[in-house]
Formats: sequence, C-alpha cells, structure tokens
Amino acid sequence: MQINIHHADSRGTADLDWLYSRHTYSFSSYQDAERMGFGKLRVINDDIVQPSMGFGTHPHENMEIVSIPLRGSLRHKDSLGNEHIIPSGEIQIMSAGTGIQHSEYNNSDTDEVNFLQIWVLPKLQNITPRYDQKRFDSSKRKNKVQLVVSPAGNEDSITINQDAYFSLADLDESHSLTYQINIVNNGLYVFVISGAVTIGDSVLKQRDGAEISDVTAVSLNANNVAQVLFIEVPLSRR
Repeated sequence: MQINIHHADSRGTADLDWLYSRHTYSFSSYQDAERMGFGKLRVINDDIVQPSMGFGTHPHENMEIVSIPLRGSLRHKDSLGNEHIIPSGEIQIMSAGTGIQHSEYNNSDTDEVNFLQIWVLPKLQNITPRYDQKRFDSSKRKNKVQLVVSPAGNEDSITINQDAYFSLADLDESHSLTYQINIVNNGLYVFVISGAVTIGDSVLKQRDGAEISDVTAVSLNANNVAQVLFIEVPLSRR
C-alpha cells in the first residue's frame, strides 16, 4: 500500500469577506506543483459561505462536480432550468459536459453553510450537461460504507461520468471497517470529515486526507466517533 497524507493545516487557503475555503489541491490563487490532483480527482474544496452570499453565475465544461453540504443548505440555479435547495444530508452532482452555467448561494440569511466541493475529470468529453441531487439515509452508513455516487447508479446512488465511487461512513469509537476497491488499479482518497481514524500506522484527524494506491482494500479503525468520505478514482490523468 502506498499512502500520502495531507494534513488539514497543509491545505491552501482562501479568506474573503464572504468565503473561507481550504483547498486540498491547487485551485484559484493557491497553486502547488505537488498538489495538482490524484488521478481523476482534481479538486477538494472545503467551503464556508456567509449568510446570503455565494458563487454568482459562472460557467463549467467537461467536469464532474459533486457538492456535499455538511452544515446548512445551498441554493442552486443553472442554465438547464434547475432551481433547487440542497440541505445537509443531500448530495448534488453536475456533469458539465458541453457547458453549463450555475450559481450556488447560502440559502440562509442568518447561518453559515459549510460544504465540500469536489471536481472529478470526466470519462467522456462533451456529453449533454446533467444535474442530479438526492437525500441519503444516514442510518445506512452507521458503522458501514454507504455508496452515494457511482458510474451506474448502483445501490440507489447518483451517477457520475467517470469510473469513480463516492461513499460515506459514520463510525462509532473503536469500530473497524474495510473499504473494498471497486475497480482494479483505482486509487482511494480518504477524507476525514470529523473525528479521527487510523489506517495502518497513520492517524488521520478531522479534515486530514490520504491518497492511497496499490491496494485492493483499505482497512481503518475509528479512534473516536468519526465521519469519513471515500473517493475512489482511476489514477490515470489521461
């Protein structure tokens, strides 16, 4: 197993009046030649947006964009005619394909929203743009892996235009589990949303992440109550 740890405080930072963001990989003004992505995984942004503020209408193309609200809710509008609220507990995906314009705002005028914005390079270029969102039952990830994004929408997950899999797990203290790689030679990014876990000899604390390759399965143990996001992606950048 090859493992590369990204500690939370090693991430890039954007600190604006309306936005505080930590960037696992190079993004906007944060550029690091050693942090350009992990295979098809290109961006993991941990965004906190102030009340009623947000990202105005802007374009994307040929990118798979997954948003996971952790606290609060987002207000989405796009050029496909979609207008939705995405609260914590739901997951949003956009296949930008040939091109889409959208805005994302904090839906509250009193409370911050904190969400993960994750970009994955697509498998097929120039597809028809697509939008989806779904609520997932948190009881189904209690001390086990819950699939939420997959290529074929397996296990009631939402689909992505890539051989990529996103899963969540909510772990009790001292609970162990094993993540099985879905496609041979895919890599796995483990992101600790809260709590702390141990993988091999490595301890990952809140907002730490780990790039893991050359494995068919990854086992971890929760040092305390923890929530973990697994992002499995092809490692080729081509």
